[in-house]
Amino acid sequence: MRIIAGRLKGRRLNPPAKNWPTRPTTDFSREGLFNILENRLDFESLHALDLFGGSGSHSFELISRGCKEVTYVDLFRGCIDFVKKTSQDWKVDDCLTIVQDDAIKFIGRAQKTFNYIFAGPPYALKELGRIPDMIFENRLLSPGGVFILEHNPNYNFTKHPCFKEERKYGSTLFSFFEWPVEEG
Repeated sequence: MRIIAGRLKGRRLNPPAKNWPTRPTTDFSREGLFNILENRLDFESLHALDLFGGSGSHSFELISRGCKEVTYVDLFRGCIDFVKKTSQDWKVDDCLTIVQDDAIKFIGRAQKTFNYIFAGPPYALKELGRIPDMIFENRLLSPGGVFILEHNPNYNFTKHPCFKEERKYGSTLFSFFEWPVEEG
């Protein structure tokens, strides 16, 4: 895995992930997603949340592009240690808050809101289909913010009231969600 753009462009992430319970987002799909985000978001103004953060590739890509406030959440100690060491080695630890927690439980007890949320859960996670509802029920996403859920074709969120669009990269899908616009 490599960082695609920004001040960390070209740096490689080489996690010792042989026995990790993770499924990294491929460079191909992450690059496609960030090409979309590059034209829609002001990275420097984001208060970002990376749920099921794994190797940290999404968090580091955000930071590389100028995001100064990323909260990374993962339960697995190996991931936590790797991301902590990488953030220190790359001198970006001042931009990253690392939380070792179950991401589903974190959603229910987070004390702040974010204007950008990315969730890349394991596809076999039994709660995967409920994650959008949980994000909105717990008001984790601030008004005007964007929530992106990575999933496989076994899930379809097009009928969700906050769904905006879906992008497909091979067998990886990204569903985009936003707060619905209130008419009045």
